[in-house]
Amino acid sequence: MKGIKIVFWIIWRIWFYVLMAIPILVMFPFLVLSILTESGYPYFFRMARIWAKFILFGMGFYYKVEKEQALDPHKSYMIVANHTSMTDIMLTLAIIKNPFVFVGKKELSKIPLFGFFYKRTCILVDRKSSKSKMDVFNSAQKRINQGLSICIFPEGGVPDDESIILDEFKDGAFRLAVEHHIPIVPITYADNKKRFSYTFFSGSPGKMRVKIHSFIDTENMLPEDRKGLRDQVRNLIYKQLLFFRKDQIFKKEEVILQNQESSINS
Repeated sequence: MKGIKIVFWIIWRIWFYVLMAIPILVMFPFLVLSILTESGYPYFFRMARIWAKFILFGMGFYYKVEKEQALDPHKSYMIVANHTSMTDIMLTLAIIKNPFVFVGKKELSKIPLFGFFYKRTCILVDRKSSKSKMDVFNSAQKRINQGLSICIFPEGGVPDDESIILDEFKDGAFRLAVEHHIPIVPITYADNKKRFSYTFFSGSPGKMRVKIHSFIDTENMLPEDRKGLRDQVRNLIYKQLLFFRKDQIFKKEEVILQNQESSINS
């Protein structure tokens, strides 16, 4: 049984990268045209959403989204979420219609084909360079001025220890939100780690639960408020993750009880 699982995981992981490549190859001329000018980014973003949904569907993932508030298509936002899987990128693209730009680590630009567009459309950060961090703020300001939103995973990366529910948050996203007076959109991903973690022999098709929380206004905040804001958002996402876990345990116990009752009745 374990051997069958290992074979499945190997094929399934390879299939993920095949799915990443197929829509890029099919849409390649249109993708290239869309990144030639800054005004073409909204068209690139639409194709990126098709790419993301194609991968999620092809991997057997389906998502259930709970929204406390809807985004205004004419406003810019700072989108922040917990980060546990490469599928976080695809899921964020799938559930958010407002064009946004990712702030992400430059290492992903080395992925063949995907990296070509990643480094030309995302704001890349070298976490070892202080100059790179300043460039991020300048690039983000430019994008916000163009009417785009920004998406940052404030943990700064996926923790090596997968037992960590939620790592500490860095200040960058909250500093940007306060300086540019844009609302923060906190998002909690419940199942991405379970579905497709960075551990090679793991994962399975299934449901991905998402909670889009009420937005946090930064209009009257000062730069010194960013750390309190950071902790507020982290606590919000952390509590939601704990709730998702308890809810899942409760449902499993409920199914076990129902099975036991069915066995007794039969």
